[in-house]
Amino acid sequence: MKYVCFGYLDVQNWETKSETERSALIDECFTDDDALQRNGNWVSGGLQSRRHHFEFQEKSGVCDRRPYTETKDLLGGVLILGVRDLNHAIQLISNHTGIKMGPCEIRPVQA
Repeated sequence: MKYVCFGYLDVQNWETKSETERSALIDECFTDDDALQRNGNWVSGGLQSRRHHFEFQEKSGVCDRRPYTETKDLLGGVLILGVRDLNHAIQLISNHTGIKMGPCEIRPVQA
C-alpha cells in the first residue's frame, strides 16, 4: 500500500531553535530518509524551499495569489511510502526525526 505523509513545521517552535539545532534536525531527517530508501519504503518525496511556494485562494470570484501561507504550521515535507498497512506507515513516521519539528499527517493513496 502507498501512504502520503505530510510533515508540518511548527514555525513558532522552529524559531526558538539555534542554527546549530536546526541544522542537526535537518541532517537527522536526511539520515532517516536514507534509511527509508535503503529499506525500500521510500517511493517519492521532497519539497523545494519556500522560495518556490505560492498559495492560491478564490476570493469573490478572483484567484488571489500570495507568496506565503497564513498559518502557524507550514508544510515542510512530503513523503510517499510503500508499506504493508497504515500501522507500518505510522511506525516508520513515528520514528522519523521530522516529528520533532511539528505534526505529521498520513493519508492512504487512492488507487
